[in-house]
Amino acid sequence: MLRSLLIYLSKAEWARRIVTRWPIAWRVAGRFVAGETPDDAIRAIKILNEKGICATLDHLGENVTSVDEARQATEDVLHILDEINRTGVKSGVSIKLSQIGLLLDVAECEINLRRIVERAKSYENFVRIDMEDSPFTDVTLELFRKLRTDGFADTVGIVIQAYFYRTEEDIRLLMEEQARVRLCKGAYKEPPEIAFPKKADVDINFDMLTAMLIDGAAKAGLPRITECGRFPPIPAIASHDEARIIFAKQYAEDVNFPKDGLEFQMLHGIRRDLQEQLAAEGYPVRVYVPYGTEWYPYFVRRLAERPANLWFFIANFLRG
Repeated sequence: MLRSLLIYLSKAEWARRIVTRWPIAWRVAGRFVAGETPDDAIRAIKILNEKGICATLDHLGENVTSVDEARQATEDVLHILDEINRTGVKSGVSIKLSQIGLLLDVAECEINLRRIVERAKSYENFVRIDMEDSPFTDVTLELFRKLRTDGFADTVGIVIQAYFYRTEEDIRLLMEEQARVRLCKGAYKEPPEIAFPKKADVDINFDMLTAMLIDGAAKAGLPRITECGRFPPIPAIASHDEARIIFAKQYAEDVNFPKDGLEFQMLHGIRRDLQEQLAAEGYPVRVYVPYGTEWYPYFVRRLAERPANLWFFIANFLRG
């Protein structure tokens, strides 16, 4: 119930107007968001890189309401690619298609997406396409596959959500295509007709899908993370759940899968201890680093994911 309420609030404009006026909200959101400017984001990535951790940089924003906003969001992503190239930090970028026009016009979104991917390829960098609500799963996968077919197979990766019943088949097909996949549990409210409603079932599915990704990467020739840190291996396990991480490590060991072929991904500001531990053990670790002024929806979804995050916010709010 609480998670459903928070996910609703993450999309409610009236709630955004209220919460973003609270100074305490930004102070707490700063735990999860690197800052509001590209310079803030680059500084955060440099700190991660010094610890042997790579990044994927996300300029926050989603569900734009005009073509002009979508084009401006595209320019913002192009600019951060320029900055990554200029500074030499070990980072790619992540994008939400709703931020660059998917809800307005698919053709416009594709034009914007191609501009981003072309810029990334010119810099020998990598773009991870985020997955959003279930109505956009098929079109997101369709655009992803079009890019791969058109010469960007090494430039783009996709995010897949473990709580969908369909995901096993999606992973099977993506492994046949040797696509780079970031596996996460899923952060949206979905109906029980299409998604596992119980966390325990999502966990079971997540582990099974992790094994499929590792097996698929082995069949693809065990591609490793590149020295520049920008191109990840095929399986990217995105979780702060230690049980899921332990399963992935143990399964990989059981099938003699190399550490540098298995990447773990986490969110900025969450489980820094675990991030550094995995990096020290020799696994590639990548942190999702969000920045920008449109931090509200992202922040509230982080509160929805873990009760500890919500209590952290409430405690700080009460302290003023």
